[in-house]
Amino acid sequence: MTEHTEEHHPLSCRHGHPAHIHSHRNIIGFDEHGIPTIILKSSHGPQEEEDPQAFIKDYNDAVARYRKTFPTKQDVIEKTPDPAVRDLLLRAEQLGIETPFDRFDKQKPQCSFGLAGICCRICNMGPCRITPKAPRGVCGADADLIVARNLLRAAAAGAAQHGMHAREVMLALKWAAEGKLDVPILGEQKIRSTAEAFGIVQKNRPLNEVANDLADALLEDLSRTVPDEYKTIAACAPPERQKVWKELDILPISAYHEVFEAYHKSGCGTDGDWRSVMQQFLRCGLAFTFSGVVGASLATDSLFGVGDRVTSKVNIGALKKGYVNIAVHGHLPLLVSQIVKAGQREDLLKLAEEAGAKGIRFYGICCSGLSAMYRYAGVIPLSNAVSAELVLGTGALDLWVADVQDVFPSIMEVARCFKTTVVTTSESARLPGAERYEYDHHHSNIGETQKLAETIVRRAVESFKARRGVPVHIPPFEVEAEVGFSVEYIHRRFGSMKPLAEAVRDGRILGVVNMVGCNNTKVVYEKCIVDVVDILLKNNVLILSNGCASFPLMKLGYCAVSGKEKAGESLRAFLEPDLPPVWHVGECIDNTRSSGIFAGIAGALGKKMYEMPFAFSSPEWGNEKGIDAALGFRLNGISSYHCVEAQIHGSKNVIEFLKHGTLETLGSAMNVDVDPVKLGEKIVADMKAKRKALGWDG
Repeated sequence: MTEHTEEHHPLSCRHGHPAHIHSHRNIIGFDEHGIPTIILKSSHGPQEEEDPQAFIKDYNDAVARYRKTFPTKQDVIEKTPDPAVRDLLLRAEQLGIETPFDRFDKQKPQCSFGLAGICCRICNMGPCRITPKAPRGVCGADADLIVARNLLRAAAAGAAQHGMHAREVMLALKWAAEGKLDVPILGEQKIRSTAEAFGIVQKNRPLNEVANDLADALLEDLSRTVPDEYKTIAACAPPERQKVWKELDILPISAYHEVFEAYHKSGCGTDGDWRSVMQQFLRCGLAFTFSGVVGASLATDSLFGVGDRVTSKVNIGALKKGYVNIAVHGHLPLLVSQIVKAGQREDLLKLAEEAGAKGIRFYGICCSGLSAMYRYAGVIPLSNAVSAELVLGTGALDLWVADVQDVFPSIMEVARCFKTTVVTTSESARLPGAERYEYDHHHSNIGETQKLAETIVRRAVESFKARRGVPVHIPPFEVEAEVGFSVEYIHRRFGSMKPLAEAVRDGRILGVVNMVGCNNTKVVYEKCIVDVVDILLKNNVLILSNGCASFPLMKLGYCAVSGKEKAGESLRAFLEPDLPPVWHVGECIDNTRSSGIFAGIAGALGKKMYEMPFAFSSPEWGNEKGIDAALGFRLNGISSYHCVEAQIHGSKNVIEFLKHGTLETLGSAMNVDVDPVKLGEKIVADMKAKRKALGWDG
């Protein structure tokens, strides 16, 4: 138990949100699942001495209880909500194919120091672990500093990962505008509206010149070295938020700079103040959001078009025998767009028929599929990254195209079992044993994009011929999903954001949740997402979804018009006659669309986003990008909700800062409960409290 008075620090200012706590005690407690909870109590009495050994014992106990909630593979087989996943898990077991769930079981018990975030291996004097015997590392770093540095490095990695995705599409837009890339620019309306927001001159200028200037502005925010205005933030962020971020001194210089600085600050013997490290954590969150997500989304929609709402087949049953079956896996849209285009050419379709195939079909794994499904006819989403090996285990795929991110190296072993050819398309993400059809490090072959795409499709036909006789097992589970919702679609459908906003204000829609995130073997696969969504829909909460979390919602009918039967009465009435209860907005960078919908609803009602009954939830988040994604919404004042804990048990100060301390500075909190039903109920309760504060209910 410790007590401290407020220090003059940029992260201690409030900016007119809930009342400031000038003096408080931090008391760490743990719930029945071992999740650490900070209780803030006002205090004006003498300071109490902290017992570091007692706290270390507390978090060791907490980690032990938390580990007991982790499921086994058998738990997943019995409880995962998708019958196709269950079928393929059993098939993999029969064939002796190892899956992520097998490997997770073999890792148990996971390291307590790692789960608590108190293992430091930054320098070669370590690795150091915080224990009662050794409460500081060799350099003198305590638990607060070690946990903060590890968290910052994770955020920096996430910003780099989405940032490299952004760089690829920004460069593609620029090179298409310059004529170096023979790909048409399809998003004229997006370019025009975005250029206006950025202050780019358009009068008497052709589209390609405007597009080139927009790409340059986005790239400058990504890589600026000389401090200047972050143009994407100035153009796209609400003025109220920009004021908050400026007063907190967390406005980034550029995405590259903040990642650079994050690794600099967190190095051995550099920044020894955990508060300063967490301030850089927030800067990385803004860089991730406005370059890695917003910038990437603007460039993608500008080059490939926004797309539209379409009906798509989903789940494993949509795989068909007898076709040249090509799966696209990863996050980069450029080569995927041209591969799909090549696969629709008459000469290549004829080549497939000559090989004995009925045609060529495309399937999506992870975000490459989600980006393509509502832009190009016939790209069928099958699974997120964690179950990719199960999809390969059907034996139905001839070629697997892997670009970047969320492509597990273990897919190669399963591909070899079924003679599926795997090709990689980026130097950033190679797989041992895969064939390489890549852009080189300098993109000197960007002009050969269509040739690369054609070569990959031809290789798929060859693989089809070579795989004759490979046994195929396709579970019979297939449904339809409505996908491709966007700000533009909502305006076309309703005329403006006003009808949607009025439904929120009058209570037909209790609130709106953005349900996203990757998956995690620490919880029953996809069950947390479904359980949270069931609670929300029963309480008339409208759900937006994208990325890996959207797959179970598509596969289990939540994105179908018939899925509105899962909703409460007032939400169901609003959705009539032809809207689903979950609006699928696209891939992970399409969080931009969700935030645009949030901003549009709030703006139509004259409210700030942090005042609204909005929430962000990534129940099963599992990688470094996930912490940034939640942070991006929390920086906008929207609280986040999760069933998986961050690796922060070892620092009561970082726990308080990350979970509840940002209520003071940002108007949002991070909430964790390993019970998805309770998490859903927490979201509903918080939405009702927001509505009451607005005077909308009672």
